[in-house]
Amino acid sequence: MGDCGAPGDVNSNVLIARSTGDPQLDKAVWQWLSWDKNQKTKEQIESLLQNGKHKELRDRLCCRLSFGTAGLRSAMGAGFCYINDLTVIQSTQGIYKYLERCFSDFKQRGFVVGYDTRGQVTSNCSSKKLAKLTAAVLLAKDVPVHFFSTYVPTPFVPYAVRQLKAVAGVMITASHNRKEDNGYKVYWENGAQITSPHDKEIIKCIEECVEPWKGSWNENLVDTSPLRQDPLQKICDCYMEDLKKICYHRELNEQTNLKFVHTSFHGVGHDYVQSAFKAFGFQPPIPVPEQKDPDPDFSTVKCPNPEEGESVLELSLRLAEKENAKVVVATDPDADRLAVAEQQENGRWKVFTGNELAALFGWWMFSCWKENCSEDADVKNVYMLATTVSSKILRAIAHKEGFHFEETLPGFKWIGSRVKDLLDNGKEVLFAFEESIGFMCGTSVLDKDGVSAAVVIAEMATYLESKNLTLAQKLIEIYETYGCHISKTSYFLCYDPSTIKRIFEKLRNFDAPQSYPKFCGIYNILHVRDVTAGYDSSQPNKKSVLPVSKSSQMITFTFQNGCVATLRTSGTEPKIKYYAEMCALPEQSDRSVLEEELQKLIEALIENFLEPDKNGLIWRSA
Repeated sequence: MGDCGAPGDVNSNVLIARSTGDPQLDKAVWQWLSWDKNQKTKEQIESLLQNGKHKELRDRLCCRLSFGTAGLRSAMGAGFCYINDLTVIQSTQGIYKYLERCFSDFKQRGFVVGYDTRGQVTSNCSSKKLAKLTAAVLLAKDVPVHFFSTYVPTPFVPYAVRQLKAVAGVMITASHNRKEDNGYKVYWENGAQITSPHDKEIIKCIEECVEPWKGSWNENLVDTSPLRQDPLQKICDCYMEDLKKICYHRELNEQTNLKFVHTSFHGVGHDYVQSAFKAFGFQPPIPVPEQKDPDPDFSTVKCPNPEEGESVLELSLRLAEKENAKVVVATDPDADRLAVAEQQENGRWKVFTGNELAALFGWWMFSCWKENCSEDADVKNVYMLATTVSSKILRAIAHKEGFHFEETLPGFKWIGSRVKDLLDNGKEVLFAFEESIGFMCGTSVLDKDGVSAAVVIAEMATYLESKNLTLAQKLIEIYETYGCHISKTSYFLCYDPSTIKRIFEKLRNFDAPQSYPKFCGIYNILHVRDVTAGYDSSQPNKKSVLPVSKSSQMITFTFQNGCVATLRTSGTEPKIKYYAEMCALPEQSDRSVLEEELQKLIEALIENFLEPDKNGLIWRSA
């Protein structure tokens, strides 16, 4: 954690008197108290020092944040491993240094900064303040900054980066994480989240300049610098105009009696989803009053993640029943993901999984393309994408309809980068998704986008209603046409990294050294792909087509019975996740038989490969 510079306003005698007896920790404490100008976080460290809490000081000060699948993400609070004013300044200084090296026109093209509505009073830390400090670092170095004057959905930052031809952008958000967290998401000039090697190089640059520069703390620069521009109106207008490119049934939308309820989960989504519905010709969706305005405490939900299903959608479902609205759309707090629920004929609600919604979106986007494409359009030029742990339903649709389907590593950063490559090579990308309710409809935004997904699902429901169909009924039709795809995802907690490593190493040396399993209980394994090691038994050269990802464990098994199962570690939590899907052919239509087969295979997978009792794994709580 490089040391550069003399002490600031801290009395060095006081520091020496409070020595911890650990030179590395003493240095880290000295740096923090010298550099941090946020009184609240500075006092947190001083208090720990005065009370002799050396272990907690070490935990907070002797390791640094690193880029994961969603940029930097951590709890807000004092310390080099938390999100706070100082670590955001340090990260931005590193980014400035790296971008200056990469782009000779950096100071002409500028940088985009957006933020959500998170905050923590105890640390005097909020997304807006962190965004202002991000802008200050760059403005002090004469970089033009496109700083949004109010909170925006996360997809607006990658959209603005491309629209304004900026070199990069940052969104301050922790998406659907718990209220204590915040994050720092970095987008490259192509409008996709950064991937390797940029993340590694930025971390190196951060470590080279950890002391705040003159001007880095001046958050007022956002209000006074002539280099600061507010892109809000332009980006809103352009985004809504671009959205109309994927609106195919405006007349139906204008005439429909179907009503929709929208919840923005105490986040940024309300105004933007209202505008998107208007752009499609709809009446505005009915907002959930208790959840429509930003609230950093997320006070009406136990966790602000719409993926948790009916338990967190309670207020929306009750309002929908009262208003006789048949469809509920829920955007997560930064509006980049979407959950959907539909009332069934028996009065119950069906909350769709991410994989089920992807089947609907895939069918819809291809049908609309087919109906509206020019006569000389070539279906072989059309692509859809999904992450490798997501449903293979798009592969089945692509196989039957003649377009291309591609998989990427988990994380939308890989999808965004690959989509940009395809577009640059003259291909047409209609849709991409990840199973954790992240959807990209069209290519205006090269990231998941809950705002566009919400209005596309509304148009789809409206169209289907005109044919006397519900979303749930159409989903059954899709599975009848392309084959039933039933998936199940869960996880185990494991707090010992050596146990995790041992589990995966055993799979790589199962019956003999460097030999993967050929069976899982009674189930025959056709192919094994180990992205961590770069191996894929289905390829002629045995090499994985997906890029090698040594930083996390991930092995996928394809079984003879049509099931695909992946075991992987989480990039942000102490979890071993499993994803299993039964991919049936259209003629295998007995869903209950397929569900039973999938369940038995998952049990075999857990018993033979994860061995939870032997390895001390903690089952996910129901």
